[in-house]
Amino acid sequence: MPPSAPVVQQITWHHTMTDPAQESTMDHILQEISAVGRRLEGMDNAIASLTAETKSICLDISGIESRVAGLEQRVTTVETHIASYQDRDQELQYLRSKMIDLEDRTRRDNVQFLGFPEIIERADINSFLRETLPKLIGIPFDPPLEFRRAHKLGPKRPDAATPLPIIACLLRHTQAHQLLKRARTYGPCWMDGQEIRMSADFSKETSECRRAFLAFRPRLRQIKVKYGLFEPARMWITKNGVSEDFYDPEDLRSFLDSLMSMDITTPTPPQDLPATTQNASFQSLAPGGSGSDWHPVDLHPRGRDLERLMKNHDDRGQVLHAVAIHTQVTGRDKSRSPLKPTMEPT
Repeated sequence: MPPSAPVVQQITWHHTMTDPAQESTMDHILQEISAVGRRLEGMDNAIASLTAETKSICLDISGIESRVAGLEQRVTTVETHIASYQDRDQELQYLRSKMIDLEDRTRRDNVQFLGFPEIIERADINSFLRETLPKLIGIPFDPPLEFRRAHKLGPKRPDAATPLPIIACLLRHTQAHQLLKRARTYGPCWMDGQEIRMSADFSKETSECRRAFLAFRPRLRQIKVKYGLFEPARMWITKNGVSEDFYDPEDLRSFLDSLMSMDITTPTPPQDLPATTQNASFQSLAPGGSGSDWHPVDLHPRGRDLERLMKNHDDRGQVLHAVAIHTQVTGRDKSRSPLKPTMEPT
């Protein structure tokens, strides 16, 4: 017998069933089985679609991985180049500072004169300066003044109200130093009612740095500090014995901002303070009190030493604190200025 005979018997048995309830139940079960089969068929189709999409995603991921590997290699190459460029930039900054320093050194024998009349012929400038300068400044030069070269800066301007400056390169550095010292000590000279000024000659970068430093003079006078501009471009300030040197105008700006903020935020005690005791001389504002609620604060012996140093809220403490804040916050490094000399004078 073929294997399909039992099925025929089962089907025959199914058709021989006479109970309507059983027939209804079996029909319902068959319908559910058919629905499950259809669902499984749909799931098979979905799984096949997901499998195809997964394979496509895997291919895309493989392509992305290869591209990421290429990008990583390129980033590594770029980082290497950046490090090399940074080293070159530092070297260029160093060479630039050396170039500016060397240019300033080659100009040390130069003296600029402003105010001499335009009637001086260009061919006679050497002889004119040789004869006029000793009489003008009252210094007998021995040996006499000698110039490597001297000329006017710029084309001839016969109708100009301001005469052209004259630049002269002296043969001897000591004589150039004498002229500049005379100008710093006594100021301008006068010739036939015309003011004659003498100044040192600097490179363009140094001159711009000096002008930037001089622009801070009003602020320095406002906070009452002593200052001085030294050659080639170094600003020195001092207040109550605290001194600082600056080679970069931006460093000076940051320092003054921190110093002025300390002056603004530090409270000033009222005039009618109670008498201080031996162990309490600093005054502080009581928490939650008004402006007149000042009370003495006991100090540690070291605090009393600090108090004697600062002299009851004088500006020395503010300057010291401002110097510390400026050094910590800005991380000022004098070596980053392109105008710092390679060798500081002792």
